[in-house]
Amino acid sequence: MRLLRSTDLALRVLMRLAVAGGSSPTTREVADGMNVPYTHLAKVVAELQHMGLLAARRGRGGGLTLTEQGRTASVGAVVRAFEGSGDVVDCEGATPCPLNSACRLRGALRRAQEAFFASLDPVTVKDIVAEPTGVLLLGISRGVDPRDV
Repeated sequence: MRLLRSTDLALRVLMRLAVAGGSSPTTREVADGMNVPYTHLAKVVAELQHMGLLAARRGRGGGLTLTEQGRTASVGAVVRAFEGSGDVVDCEGATPCPLNSACRLRGALRRAQEAFFASLDPVTVKDIVAEPTGVLLLGISRGVDPRDV
């Protein structure tokens, strides 16, 4: 299974903010640090804000901060929210599969997808930035060698 780019970005933004400490980077600063287009990241940030996982303040002294709900958010829930509940394969697309009425693959893939999500459910954002990841993230976000942190 391959995650959507927006799902990947959402998880990386949450991780970045989880190690931000007292700083509140702007969406542009995070986009630049992650080397992704600002407009794409802004959409992801808006969705994370809508989910209550981060807070965004505009203007001077503004920026992004992770909420407590964001710190304890389940990675599985975040992935589900961004990936949606659609099937892994499109059996009823422009050219519907002729096996659709008697196919066992679709159900097996759905169970595998749910097992994937379920394996991420107990993992929180706080868990994925624990040592040594947090130290590395700090180094990357500050543009310094993590060994010097």
